[in-house]
Amino acid sequence: MAIDLLSSRPGRQGPVRPKIVASTATVRRAEKQIAALFDRSETAVFPPPGIDRTDSFFARTVPSSEEPARLYVGVASQGRGPKLLFLRSMQTMLAGAQALSSPSSTSDEDPADPYLTVLAYFNALRELGGARRIVEDEIREHVASYGDKRQRVLPAGPEFANRQMRQPLELTSRVTTDEVALAKERLGKALTNDGALNDDSIDVALATNMISVGLDISRLGLMLVQGQPKTAAEYIQATSRVGRASGKPGLVVTVLNLHKPRDRTHYEQFRAFHASFYRAVEATSVTPFAPRALDRALAAVIVAAARHYDPALSPSAAVGRLEAHPGIRDTVNAALRRRALNAGVDEASIERAASRAQELFDMWEQVAEAQTATGGTFTYDGSGVERRLLQYPLDRRAETLDPVHQRFVAARSMRDVEYSVFLKTCDPFGRPLQESEQDQ
Repeated sequence: MAIDLLSSRPGRQGPVRPKIVASTATVRRAEKQIAALFDRSETAVFPPPGIDRTDSFFARTVPSSEEPARLYVGVASQGRGPKLLFLRSMQTMLAGAQALSSPSSTSDEDPADPYLTVLAYFNALRELGGARRIVEDEIREHVASYGDKRQRVLPAGPEFANRQMRQPLELTSRVTTDEVALAKERLGKALTNDGALNDDSIDVALATNMISVGLDISRLGLMLVQGQPKTAAEYIQATSRVGRASGKPGLVVTVLNLHKPRDRTHYEQFRAFHASFYRAVEATSVTPFAPRALDRALAAVIVAAARHYDPALSPSAAVGRLEAHPGIRDTVNAALRRRALNAGVDEASIERAASRAQELFDMWEQVAEAQTATGGTFTYDGSGVERRLLQYPLDRRAETLDPVHQRFVAARSMRDVEYSVFLKTCDPFGRPLQESEQDQ
């Protein structure tokens, strides 16, 4: 809303608004979602499709006989637990890729390099934690001698080779943003360099749904999916992280648990589902101006729109001048009401959003007056929590502020939404559980 307001300009037949170009591979009911999110009633495919449906300007469809396509393989076993299936599948993939590897100082790249790094996807942190222990202990021990123990008589040579595994990489919400950027850089590095092992390369990467978008590493070609993801869109987006480069087809191994009805259904209809899984994409619900959305984002929207719409309020030190520019209230409130009305929000929700906006403007003036009364500096984004209007989400230092001041939170990332919770297990006497077991 703030960007739309700031980017619009008056025209002969009304305001001229910016054109929005959105991109996605998995969406259904796009018209309704675009109307709710971007306040646009008309949508069009850009550029428009031509006379050949196999050429959409962005991508050209070629048969798999010309360019190898991404291959999906389903693995399931009756009477076996998911952890054992994960162990067997992972060690087979690691040892099999090592047997195909042929690093040489004369060649620029190992043909098997895209498959020397296994990207493992998990639906929950709990499953990832259990799998990490298996990778660090059992799989690392097994693959060190897997090539010797699993020999087969074949004209082309052994199918498996011994491999020395290193510490796995984790890509989850528990990893900081800086570490995620470093992890992506390491994933793009080849496992071997001039015949020698690259120290910064990765053998196994364990990830959750945070890799579904934004992980565009053309090197990756091998993926293991532990359990069917919750939605078809998530499954398509996650598995599209491998096989993104021409000449490096992706291989996706989906390990399914037959004891779960949903996994069993996908396994029994594996070929039919993957031949047309874009039809199974679910429609995502979009609920603008919901009460919790207003709690999380309205303060940041109000401050951003008012500050940058009125040049007098733009300087960082001008945060206390809101009272001298009452007209900005009406401008922002009118934009808020117009957007809510176009999104099809009921009248009660529109009034609730407008009243909250007015309340936030009053709180803005109240906080600015209280902070500048003592003669101190007060800005939009100062160094100290007391001397700035906007606060970072999940900042513990902001808990000491006045409750009115705490309302002005501006989120910088979709990952910073909830606090982490740490559990400490104790026995009935209040002692840590590990110590009580040692005592026994």
